[in-house]
Amino acid sequence: MASAPRAQFVTLAALVVAIGCGGGKPQEASAKSNTAARPLQLAQAPEDPATAQPSGSAAITGRVAFSGAPPAAERVKMDADPQCALQHTDAVHKPEVVVNANGTLKHVFVYVQQGLEGKSFAAPASAATLNQHGCMYEPHVFGVQVGQELSIVNSDATLHNVNCKATKSKPFNLAQPTKGMKTSKQFAAPEIMVKCVCNVHPWMAAYIGVVAHPYFAVTGDEGTFSLAGLPAGTYTVAAWHEKYGEQTQTVTVGDGETGSVAFEFKAQ
Repeated sequence: MASAPRAQFVTLAALVVAIGCGGGKPQEASAKSNTAARPLQLAQAPEDPATAQPSGSAAITGRVAFSGAPPAAERVKMDADPQCALQHTDAVHKPEVVVNANGTLKHVFVYVQQGLEGKSFAAPASAATLNQHGCMYEPHVFGVQVGQELSIVNSDATLHNVNCKATKSKPFNLAQPTKGMKTSKQFAAPEIMVKCVCNVHPWMAAYIGVVAHPYFAVTGDEGTFSLAGLPAGTYTVAAWHEKYGEQTQTVTVGDGETGSVAFEFKAQ
């Protein structure tokens, strides 16, 4: 028999999902699991040139620096759901502002904002994946192309709901009550950014950059990025961060050339 705290959590979780915090009622939980599916892969920029169809030999590289004192990371309290707490031996903190050891900023979405007008790119055949693991979203920030399959996976033995608040495409709020569930979605139009939350576990948040081309990246532990396979031209490159907003820079690259840009976000 379930313990009283666990039973109370399950009842509360079901109520929270039903309410959806303004995101609409969760769609019917589907056991459509594509079990013959591809292995789990976390999405960054598409790397398959045959599907992404980059059409040039130019590239833009750079780094995203951070200056000032970063805010203290907020500790996540998972006590309300024992299945979440049991998966972590160390403290878990919200990944909102992560400053790397070299003074760069992690989780920055970098993409070509202007310069590709009149060009079209097929969506990759491979799916991007949003995984729920340890009651956190993985990855925290990532990108997909318009029309690309997004596979949403529950790797936890507890109820999650995925409430993605798109405004340019149809928003969705779906429940995944069992471990191993997979649901596929797509976005119909570009949007920077689509925020996804779990109303059952309110600390969970992910951000999806939806673009019409394959020229995007997310900064990692070194704070760097590379946009390869670009046609020669002049481009506006944008860097977006969930707390510090968006910056842009313009760079011109010729065939076979690599341009460089540097962004800097400052503590507030």
